[in-house]
Amino acid sequence: MGVYNEQGAALEEPEPQHALVKEITGRSTCRPSFSHHRRLSKRPTKDDVSDKMFVVGGWTQDDPSCLVEQFCPEYNEWRTTARMVNNRGTVAMATLDGMIYTAGGEDDIQCYSSVERYNPNTGRWSTHVAPLSSPRSGVCLVAMDEYLYAIGGHDSTTVFNTVERYDPKMNTWSKQALMLTSRTRAVAAVLDGHLYVIGGSDGDTALSSVERYNPVDGTWSICAHMLSPRQNAGCAVYLGHIYVAGGKDELNLEVCAAERFDPDTMRWTPIKHMRSKRDNVSNSDRIDVRLSL
Repeated sequence: MGVYNEQGAALEEPEPQHALVKEITGRSTCRPSFSHHRRLSKRPTKDDVSDKMFVVGGWTQDDPSCLVEQFCPEYNEWRTTARMVNNRGTVAMATLDGMIYTAGGEDDIQCYSSVERYNPNTGRWSTHVAPLSSPRSGVCLVAMDEYLYAIGGHDSTTVFNTVERYDPKMNTWSKQALMLTSRTRAVAAVLDGHLYVIGGSDGDTALSSVERYNPVDGTWSICAHMLSPRQNAGCAVYLGHIYVAGGKDELNLEVCAAERFDPDTMRWTPIKHMRSKRDNVSNSDRIDVRLSL
């Protein structure tokens, strides 16, 4: 799935099974090569705003990759940045307080509980982050109210309804109320102060069920089901609605269908299908951070 900015403009489609994060920065760390410098009439000033996008982890043809790349649109170049410490694919990713977090994931042998944090100011990854309570892949990772929430996932044997909340100030994870349904490879979105967990798989088949978490009273409630079951879908919040597209259905077939959730009517409605069927759809996120040259 293409990655979309806040105005809804489509960016180019990334390679499959890579997590992407788009970063809004006050100053750019992308420096032009000598040839670029001669062609540019003006270098970016310290007050210029520059968009950058990171591609984090994913799978190569043979092995899980820890490669991280950064796209600098002002120079139309991809730059290799610091690599994640642990090689793993199907890693969960979210941003919080100007940092990129990756959690869980798997390789051909095992699932992982480790969590890493990337600091764009230093260009380094840190493993000094508390791990998840258990090894899991297919986890949802989402930021809400200055916390990170790690939701569901599987350990190759069991699918979980576990929910954990990370406090970056205390560097601790704490257990939260369990989801009503065990699910892996779901998607999550935050809208109007609630956390929605959508679709996924129970280990046997794709789910259409949706549930919503209220952080005020710590409870989960059932929402209207999606029109189509799907796992590994793409999900984004845009103009007060939740959009879900692609993934695989209950027959394990890739789909191009997309739909939209309206929190006012609590209903899902179909929208125009994508042109291509897609699985493991990538999402975009935004972080605000000021970098030092």
